[in-house]
Amino acid sequence: MTSNPKTGDGSAGGPTGPSGGRSGLPPDQPETEAERRKRRTVFLRELAEARELRERVQPRRTKERRMREAMRMRTFRI
Repeated sequence: MTSNPKTGDGSAGGPTGPSGGRSGLPPDQPETEAERRKRRTVFLRELAEARELRERVQPRRTKERRMREAMRMRTFRI
């Protein structure tokens, strides 16, 4: 499956440097806690959007998945 070139590579942040890290930070400087939380928030928001889209596009599969998950939770309850 190919990605849509208009939407970018799917990453939430800006461009990355050659070492794979963020281009705004030098490679030897660790990421701050605030930056990590910000990236995590963006990731979780995008994940929730993807789940909502999947539920709209494939409602039957989503319902089946929810039913399987509920059965699994019922099975392992003490």
